[in-house]
Amino acid sequence: MDAAISAAHEAPPAVVLVSAGASHSVALLAGNVLCTWGRGEDGQLGHGDAEDRLVPTVITGFEAPGITSVICGADHTTAYSEDEHQVYSWGWGDFGRLGHGNSTDVFTPQPVKALQGIKIKQLACGDSHCLAVTMAGEVLSWGRNQNGQLGLGTTEDSLLPQTIQAFEGISVKMIAAGAEHTAAVTEDGEIYGWGWGRYGNLGLGDRNDRLVPEKVSSVEGEKMVLVACGWRHTITVSSSGSLYTYGWSKYGQLGHGDFEDHLVPHKVEALKDSSTSQISGGWRHTMALTSDGKLYGWGWNKFGQVGAGDNADHCSPAQVNFPEEQVWHVFGSAK
Repeated sequence: MDAAISAAHEAPPAVVLVSAGASHSVALLAGNVLCTWGRGEDGQLGHGDAEDRLVPTVITGFEAPGITSVICGADHTTAYSEDEHQVYSWGWGDFGRLGHGNSTDVFTPQPVKALQGIKIKQLACGDSHCLAVTMAGEVLSWGRNQNGQLGLGTTEDSLLPQTIQAFEGISVKMIAAGAEHTAAVTEDGEIYGWGWGRYGNLGLGDRNDRLVPEKVSSVEGEKMVLVACGWRHTITVSSSGSLYTYGWSKYGQLGHGDFEDHLVPHKVEALKDSSTSQISGGWRHTMALTSDGKLYGWGWNKFGQVGAGDNADHCSPAQVNFPEEQVWHVFGSAK
């Protein structure tokens, strides 16, 4: 009985990683446990059915050891087992976004056989396309490709992962996927864009699509270290911590104090005295964390997603303030 009481009071496993899709979420817990919740109609929750889950639910029967990455696309999910050197995917299979060689929906995690044994540095998922960066700096892509977002030189979908040949001899550090465009940062600090470019979201100075990666012009001589994509905009951070955005800005999601699209990277002047350490692009809004622990949001804010305490759109970064009583409650303080 004492053991049972003790177990009941144990703290829940810590959350190690989290990712959000269009209408579902996944979390990796300490102890190599995967939980999913939200919409399950296309199998993206991995529970073997098409049912929604209102609370985080452990994926049973999935025992891949050493999970180090979990990433959501719009309606599918991927995970990577470092111990096995194996990528897994499940959910909506249309356009080949699962990488299994077909367009079939998958309701439980299944290995992407074409990537078996490849050491993966990073996975990225857009609306319906996926990419992987290998430890050697190569990039593979698969899924929907109607605007060239796979970077393969065509507009044909790919049911299996294919190497992006344009990066031969170039070591890629990080990739990011928007709805239908992709961006990458190389180990040398260069940034590339490809895919759908109607809003300048490729950073190449025009509104044209690109079928292969193309290097964005140097930004004030700075080297880039981080990149993220929103639905139709792109965010990047330099080695000095400066934040740059470009692309669609109908809702102010670029943070430049206006609602104008920018076709090339443009520094967010409102944060010029801060060093940005993390970035995330939403559908129509942007979030950034600075090295001193301050969180900022801007863009579309109909539902308060910017975190500024209102529901007005913000075209400049607004600091997110956390109610002290809630923060202290979360951390269990007796203050």
